[in-house]
Amino acid sequence: MTCRPSLPVRLFASALAAGALLTTTACSDDGGGGGSAASDVAASPTAEKSPAASPLAARQTPTPTATGRLTVAGARAALVTEADLEDDWTQVRDAAAWRDTLLIGRVDVADFLTAKADAADCQKLLDALFDDDLLGKPSGASALRGFQQEDSRLLHQVAAYDRAALDSRLAWLESLPAKCDQFTATNAAGEQRTVQVTETSVPQTGDARQGLHVTVQGTAAGTPATLTLDVAAVRVGSDALTVTAGGLDGDEDDSFERAVTRGTQRLTDVLAGRTPAANPGEFD
Repeated sequence: MTCRPSLPVRLFASALAAGALLTTTACSDDGGGGGSAASDVAASPTAEKSPAASPLAARQTPTPTATGRLTVAGARAALVTEADLEDDWTQVRDAAAWRDTLLIGRVDVADFLTAKADAADCQKLLDALFDDDLLGKPSGASALRGFQQEDSRLLHQVAAYDRAALDSRLAWLESLPAKCDQFTATNAAGEQRTVQVTETSVPQTGDARQGLHVTVQGTAAGTPATLTLDVAAVRVGSDALTVTAGGLDGDEDDSFERAVTRGTQRLTDVLAGRTPAANPGEFD
């Protein structure tokens, strides 16, 4: 794991109370556990229009498919659960609406003295982190689920992509630590953020993978704050999963790696027509 800058005191709770860091806050899933009902899993509008996403299928418990093509039900079944993550993670209802306002800002092109074009890639990274679409727009079914533990969050997404576009996006992610190692961004209020991007290790799983460690130093509710995120993208065939973990509470290394490992296994099982194991210990 790449060395990372020290973080300020924990400020996430106060920032949430002031409404300055996030445009929405997460609510604990009343049911707890790792259920996959429609209320706690968001699926893409494009995917819902597919024949696989009939009203009947949407009401049923998600099940995998043996065709090798990812369906909405299969994408939902491939998402990790609280049991996969262990610790004290709680599944939330509104993960699709999570937005970290520390990620909002226009990149300062002056930081890029000899490679002005890199500024566009760094802006693209900030926007993709904010919109939760690091791998671009899915070509088919997709689903996401979010979890919260104290002042940290973890978001897991599964989707079908065009293979060529997916490989291109993974190559783009690999280039970012060199292009965007450190830069500044300014929000509409004139507040500056200092952003650092480094490569982070990802478990050797799936067909291809890439990881990033991103820190954003700025202010939340008028108080200095640092947002720390670990991001992983893993390709399995023409499908992929992304895991984003962190917050103002710092790193979540163990849970991040566990989500990547479990998430890849679940997606692999779904594409093979198997039901993902309910007991994560079977993969230890």
